[in-house]
Amino acid sequence: MTAHATRHATQDHAIQAYATQDHDRTAKTVDTETETAQPAQHPADGERMRRWRMVLGADSAESTGRTLTGQDAAMDGALNALYGGGGGKKPGGRGGGGRSAGLGASAPSVARWLGDIRTYFPSSVVQVMQRDAIDRLGLSALLLEPEMLEAVEADVHLVGTLLSLNKAMPETTKETARAVVRKVVDDLEKRLESRTRATLTGALDRSARISRPRHRDIDWDRTIRANLKNYLTIPGTDGGPDTGTVVPERLIGYGRGSQSVKKDVILCIDQSGSMAASVVYASVFGAVLASMRTLDTRLVVFDTAVVDLTDQLDDPVDVLFGTQLGGGTDINRALAYCQSKITRPADTVVVLISDLYEGGIRDEMLKRVAAMKASGVQFVTLLALSDEGAPAYDHEHAAALGALGAPAFACTPDLFPDIMAAAIEKRPLPIPDKETGA
Repeated sequence: MTAHATRHATQDHAIQAYATQDHDRTAKTVDTETETAQPAQHPADGERMRRWRMVLGADSAESTGRTLTGQDAAMDGALNALYGGGGGKKPGGRGGGGRSAGLGASAPSVARWLGDIRTYFPSSVVQVMQRDAIDRLGLSALLLEPEMLEAVEADVHLVGTLLSLNKAMPETTKETARAVVRKVVDDLEKRLESRTRATLTGALDRSARISRPRHRDIDWDRTIRANLKNYLTIPGTDGGPDTGTVVPERLIGYGRGSQSVKKDVILCIDQSGSMAASVVYASVFGAVLASMRTLDTRLVVFDTAVVDLTDQLDDPVDVLFGTQLGGGTDINRALAYCQSKITRPADTVVVLISDLYEGGIRDEMLKRVAAMKASGVQFVTLLALSDEGAPAYDHEHAAALGALGAPAFACTPDLFPDIMAAAIEKRPLPIPDKETGA
């Protein structure tokens, strides 16, 4: 998307929120602060032209007949710094002026700009603008400054950027960076933990069915389905209609709750740069799963090397700072390590989270997946674990995995508990989209 189109999309959302939240304009109210002298113009037309002027930028001032002042001008200035043409102006100014782009090289100036956009725009727009600033204007280096980190609107994408800069981060910034990451991780845990626990606890209970259950532990739904072949017809008495019954020769029950480990889970996460959001979510889920006593959870991250972070799962922030985003990818080596840790294949779920751009030995990778599945391992391939749109991935490798019975698909964080529950119970996976590449 071009800078001009990006500005249009961002500003349209931002101006809608701004007009609704801060101005409460109606067709009968004119913004006297921003309207030029046009006594014959209908108030609704004036508001429409003001909005077009905000969307199109300063180059449209003559064609729209609008001159911005006050808060409108300040909003336009903040947008100019990121989406305008040309260069040279540093952020921080609150007035209007000539159109120029650039946030400069000063961290305090960027911090002021970040404060401005948080003042003028809603949080969802602020996050979009921050990502655009990092991508378009090369602000990654400025994220190493504590004063800037304190000003940003923290989200998953910012955490990914901080992790990629981890090794270059000065000690004076690391404490602030950890606080930013901690805030995002805590928010994610609050949103994801309760549902994950409830869904997986139920799945674990159902997967531990026993054949001689006590009456209160009988799973009647599964028992009836398992004994339908034993259906008997009973003739009616006194000319009444026939009735029928299912004779439950085999009872199926839930396992009694216990603290013994029922399933082993291995999360194998690609830490290449394109997987940053997935690494954040997977680390949070890994910590949640590790806190469940009936699961033995292992967390493995990889690029061309393999790192086992299982001993850090009690704190997902430590896990995240133990990753090194970027570099190549050797899925085969990572799966070889995971395979070596499997001791109970029939009770093991392996979740590979990767875009499948393999830099190792492709055929060996596929052979390992086939061997794990043949031994009874439940193997899940996620192309992404994030709220992003359709991910970029290697379609050929995804199709090959699908042919082995391990379809590859993207998964949102809200769907992940259901995916894991299905894998634990050995049910078909609830694939969210037919466009899976399998």
